[in-house]
Amino acid sequence: MSAAAEFRAKLAKIMPGYDWTVHKVAKGATKLVATGTQSSGFNRLSTLEVTWDSRNGIEWYVARSAGYGRRAPWLCSNGDVTLARCIRGLQDQYKSHAATYAAHERALQVGRGAA
Repeated sequence: MSAAAEFRAKLAKIMPGYDWTVHKVAKGATKLVATGTQSSGFNRLSTLEVTWDSRNGIEWYVARSAGYGRRAPWLCSNGDVTLARCIRGLQDQYKSHAATYAAHERALQVGRGAA
């Protein structure tokens, strides 16, 4: 099995809700890039890009994601030594951002109610 096929299998196992494309690279390359998308009809809901790099026997994954639309900007990225930890770290970043924004939203809501 080729490295690209193994990479795609790992991605599909961990993130089965995305449609994965592993981009072509030169034979023997130490870096693979895959893009996963979630769509509803013709609307792209989410894009997740994962890069696998292996140098000096050390594997490293970097994941980044974008929101709604084909040309949406990348929002956050995260890197780690395993694919699962890399994606979990990215998810944790979004959870942290959501908590921060929710706290600010609540403060504004309380401020609007004060007389």
